[in-house]
Amino acid sequence: MGLLEDAQLSLKDLDAIAFGRGPGAFTGLRTACAVAQGLALGAALPVLPIDTLLLLAQAVRLHSPRALCVLDARMGQVYVAAYEHGPDGWRCLQAPSLSQPEALVLPTEWQGQGFVLASNAQALYSNAFSQCLAQGGEAIEAWPQALAMLDLAALAYIRGEALSPGEALPLYVRDKVALTSAERLAANVSRSA
Repeated sequence: MGLLEDAQLSLKDLDAIAFGRGPGAFTGLRTACAVAQGLALGAALPVLPIDTLLLLAQAVRLHSPRALCVLDARMGQVYVAAYEHGPDGWRCLQAPSLSQPEALVLPTEWQGQGFVLASNAQALYSNAFSQCLAQGGEAIEAWPQALAMLDLAALAYIRGEALSPGEALPLYVRDKVALTSAERLAANVSRSA
């Protein structure tokens, strides 16, 4: 609310409430949705759900019109989606999904074209990403950013994508949110081998 005060605005002065809908951490997504719903209901505003992976694409837009966006999903996995930028904005070519880091797949339309692998997990999985990057990609460290959210939210609002607060739902792509003790032990053993 300090940001609104600094801008001399109130919630009622806004057109909508944007939030990152995921994929991401289970608790974080639920919190983002709940806060967006609460603020939007209280101010009688619509909400604008923005894909977290799309925020990475927006953050690297000036580097390439093609972005393979990858976020660390913990548990040795990554969230991944592919986006291409054109005259009408971003187009999703591969919907957000869960993947093993070494199993990243490029859209068939990108064969022989350059792309950016935008990721917060490059340091963790540089070896696993190398096969994907060998197909003409450049790795750029990227994180979801508030400025990217503002840009995408403004475009979504103009396109009429605002929803009622009750429709502020998280985007989950993982069914299993924790490993058992035995699974953690097995994963640690395989990493050290």
